[in-house]
Amino acid sequence: MALLYKSLSRKVLLTSAAMKRRITTDACQILMSPSLTSIDFPDIWTSSSCSDYSSITKSYDDQQTATVIDGRVIAEEITSGITSEVRRMKNATGNIPGLAVIMVGQRRDSQTYVRNKIAACEEAGIKSEISNLPEDCTEDQVLNALSRFHEDPSIHGILVQLPLPQHLDESKILNSVHLEKDVDGFHPLNMGNLAMRGREPLFLPCTPKGCIELLIRSGVEITGKRAVVIGRSNIVGLPTSLLLQRHHATVSIVHAFTRNPEQIAREADIVVAAAGVPNLVRGSWLKPGAIVIDVGTNPVEDPSCEFGYRLIGDVCYEEASRVASAITPVPGGVGPVTVAMLLLNTLESAKRAHNFA
Repeated sequence: MALLYKSLSRKVLLTSAAMKRRITTDACQILMSPSLTSIDFPDIWTSSSCSDYSSITKSYDDQQTATVIDGRVIAEEITSGITSEVRRMKNATGNIPGLAVIMVGQRRDSQTYVRNKIAACEEAGIKSEISNLPEDCTEDQVLNALSRFHEDPSIHGILVQLPLPQHLDESKILNSVHLEKDVDGFHPLNMGNLAMRGREPLFLPCTPKGCIELLIRSGVEITGKRAVVIGRSNIVGLPTSLLLQRHHATVSIVHAFTRNPEQIAREADIVVAAAGVPNLVRGSWLKPGAIVIDVGTNPVEDPSCEFGYRLIGDVCYEEASRVASAITPVPGGVGPVTVAMLLLNTLESAKRAHNFA
């Protein structure tokens, strides 16, 4: 970790030096601070996890103390309500909600997520369509698929499965999704309204929305609690931190540039791990009795599994479950509730489109 900090600090110093040179040579430069995008360095984590995920060293008592927050049960409860509303809408208007998914490439984890979403739509009575594009497709092909779904009145929500291949401009593509069909909640206006008190976004991002629902349905008090979000992605970390603030938690964000991340995490009543690094968060990162929401879904090779791999979280479950008071498993925690939130956003979009209360 120390080497990582030195490397990243050197990048920051080099950037600062470059900025100073630019200031002396550019007469139009007024501020010393650089543009934000020029300092958007990637978060490169060094995992503290064992490379052998099947044999985590147990330095804790064998007894699990944490209550398991069962995302599957909670998702079933939510989906049951959605199904009833879809049926009521169909009987009253003759319309049903429609969700379109744009999938680029053949990432195994993305394929799993899309399969789960399509299956959930079928269960809830929601129409679903998928546009499968090759890994090497052009940006125009993605935008054309978006355009077709924008013009289709039977489609009320559009989801672009992330991540996209590196040659595609992810920001441009996400910004092209029409606000009223942005059921992922990633449009800048949705994110901006989430960040501002007194504003209500059309859609909340599904995973952060699911994390809050898991906490509330598990009887966890958020107001006034100290929360630490590990990871700051636009998809999960950032909107989760904003949503926790809207629920009156005192929020800290830990990222790859953070010094002493373990110490900061140990102060938290609620820990949301969303770094995308398997087993990053060990038992030593948690204070006794903390609530742990593990957003990580990291595929690990396992020939014994149906698709040749299994998913593990960002939290070392074997250790954390002996320290925390409650924890979400991977799989079966955040994932199912995220899908349920996607269905709910699609239903809300359809209700809005058809003026159905």
